[in-house]
Amino acid sequence: MRLLLSQLGATACSKQALLTSPSSRDQSVYLSPSLGATQLDRKEMKISANMRTVSIISCIALLALSALSLFTAASRFHPYFSAASLVVALTLLVAIIVTRGGGPEPKRPKAEVAKPMPVPAANNQAEAEIVSFLATLQEQGRLIDFLMDDITTYEDAQVGAAARVVHEGCKAALQEHFRIRPVREESEGSSVTIDVGYPADEYRLIGKITGAAPFSGTLVHRGWKTESVKLPRIVRVNADRLPTIAPAEVELK
Repeated sequence: MRLLLSQLGATACSKQALLTSPSSRDQSVYLSPSLGATQLDRKEMKISANMRTVSIISCIALLALSALSLFTAASRFHPYFSAASLVVALTLLVAIIVTRGGGPEPKRPKAEVAKPMPVPAANNQAEAEIVSFLATLQEQGRLIDFLMDDITTYEDAQVGAAARVVHEGCKAALQEHFRIRPVREESEGSSVTIDVGYPADEYRLIGKITGAAPFSGTLVHRGWKTESVKLPRIVRVNADRLPTIAPAEVELK
């Protein structure tokens, strides 16, 4: 009895599966959405080939009927040849119209233009170059050691001797990487005149200022300006830290 019930249940399940599940044909179409479009394209190609064949046959028949009409002008078959020629001509016209009026050719996918790879920008290049120049001043003139040290514990003679070393080294570094010259060539304390349209960043006017340029006064400081810079181009390798000014020196034992 149990075996029979199990067989009946299996049969019912199989019938329900057949009713609820799509047929093999529908399932194949469902799994392949492009199959219908492919079959439609093949059908259109077949129709186009058939119409071309009809057009060729109609042209041959029209030529044959025209030739027969010329040779049988006085015959009683001449009206039949003329009517047949008219029918063939109409058939040829319809074939030509149908062939030309076919659907537009499918658009081919356009190839995407290759885009250039983005060039990574230098991370804070100016900051790295500033630190590099500080490293040069430290290497040649010990400027960082001199400025960061507490000089109040040293005698004036010791400070003066250290300042001479710093002066010589830093001056050499400036002359190596910068071309510096005075803003005014006159000696300090001499009378100078500032013309109309002077560069505002090259002068600092002190004292009582009245009216507009030109101005006349006494040169207190000649000023400095840079004509060229030759700093090494440094790029930060690590975005999380700046280059080191001076490495720590460790004497191994």
